[in-house]
Amino acid sequence: MNYTIIDAHAHLWLKQDTIVDDLPIKTLDNGRSLFMGEVRQMIPPFMIDGVNSAEVFLSNMDYAQVSAAVITQEFIDGFQNDYLLDVVRRFPNRFLMCGMCEYRRSGYFQQGKELIAQGFKAIKIPAQRLFLKNGRVMLTCDEMMQLFRYMEAHDIILSIDLADGDMQVAEMEEVIKECPQLKIAIGHFAMVTRDGWEEQVKLARHPNVMIESGGITWLFNDEFYPFTGAVKAIKRAAELVGMEKLMWGSDYPRTITAITYKMSYDFIVKSHELTHEEKVMFLGENAMKFYGFKNLVHPEYIKNMSE
Repeated sequence: MNYTIIDAHAHLWLKQDTIVDDLPIKTLDNGRSLFMGEVRQMIPPFMIDGVNSAEVFLSNMDYAQVSAAVITQEFIDGFQNDYLLDVVRRFPNRFLMCGMCEYRRSGYFQQGKELIAQGFKAIKIPAQRLFLKNGRVMLTCDEMMQLFRYMEAHDIILSIDLADGDMQVAEMEEVIKECPQLKIAIGHFAMVTRDGWEEQVKLARHPNVMIESGGITWLFNDEFYPFTGAVKAIKRAAELVGMEKLMWGSDYPRTITAITYKMSYDFIVKSHELTHEEKVMFLGENAMKFYGFKNLVHPEYIKNMSE
């Protein structure tokens, strides 16, 4: 295959056991989880123990010929910092890990400093979950800005998912103005199916801001494969900021309850709407430059029994 593929948005966890908005999230069996009051198929049913491990993901990556992945975090999965540090020590050429702090109460600046000292090269903020019952945590508050300035000074990447539309765009503009050298990756392709998504994309007009497509197949799940709406959205985003500012991401493993891991990028490869050069940039080249991946492996193609 003529592509180096890097997944800019994936997840790992040993077990889900947390509370978000006063509602429990817990691993059950057969890939299911109790999720905020209902049982949901969180991961594929053959992952019967609920463990979303690096070893299973690497098997999927090798099969799909994905060279490396950025492992991000989300409050709904609980804090996975210890596990991710263990994984990156064992597989240093395959993963870049995002540490995550408890931003819902004060003290996270010190947590961030500790995570960086432990070796995390990126910090994740699920900012869409900072609209709390007792008030909104602003991205421009004093403690957040302390964290961002520290990250900028230590060349740490900010991985962030924003609320729908332009709800947090003005805050991000202020962060970018105050920390112009802070490298930022905005996730979930700017919540592309929601009104106002283009305003998030336009943040990538700033030199150090990128957009990654983790979850784009979830957002276009109703139309399903080959996700022609997603391809059109990628082209529209490229018109706004340039294809060099966009990166592919899968949002593994939740998205592969509906499709295979390979299908989460195969619709890009097979699309006639994108040029070969655009596919090269989107699928891996942009992420390789932005995240600084080196010494990449290139998994060989293994023929299927069905071929």
